[in-house]
Amino acid sequence: MRRDQLLEYIAELQSLAQAGLHYCKDKYDLERYQRIRDITAEMMALRTELPLHIVQDLFCGDSGYQTPKIDTRAAVFKEGKILLVQEEDGLWSLPGGWCDVNVSPMENTIKETKEEAGIDIQVHSVIAIQDRAKHNHPEYVYGIVKIFYLCEPLDGHFEENLETIASGYFTLDELPPLSEDKVTAKQIEMCFEAKRAEHWKVQFD
Repeated sequence: MRRDQLLEYIAELQSLAQAGLHYCKDKYDLERYQRIRDITAEMMALRTELPLHIVQDLFCGDSGYQTPKIDTRAAVFKEGKILLVQEEDGLWSLPGGWCDVNVSPMENTIKETKEEAGIDIQVHSVIAIQDRAKHNHPEYVYGIVKIFYLCEPLDGHFEENLETIASGYFTLDELPPLSEDKVTAKQIEMCFEAKRAEHWKVQFD
């Protein structure tokens, strides 16, 4: 997957500016780092055509040393089919989302599946740990690590909520339109391969 080199340079500059704002003590250098950060936000807005305030919230909202965000996804299988949830835009994805600061990645997977699909699950193993930028489009302005877990359903039922409007189990050859910024058909195929494997080797970037 081809990366946008200019976006990578902008993201790196923002990361350096954020680290400088965190570690630097000199007030004049702090002003310089803040100006660099402001410029990177303006550059990113021009490059992506997003409103500047949106870029500032997404791109310059963190403090401290910049690290990737964590996104967890549950591959829940039942009778040879995988669980997907439908979002308000009509597209489908594996249950999951950003990892909250007060839970582990596995706990987050259980929580997100309950919230989005209405079911309790048991997590069995890790399928893959991926750098999102190598697998999903469009590019984001910050790094993301995606963790896929192999799971089985326990009990519960779907109820429409703030994040999803439907759920269902699908075979690999009947996948609905996917929200490919979150999960691709290739990633779902990987989950099916992990489910079928007697001894799955965790995939990682």
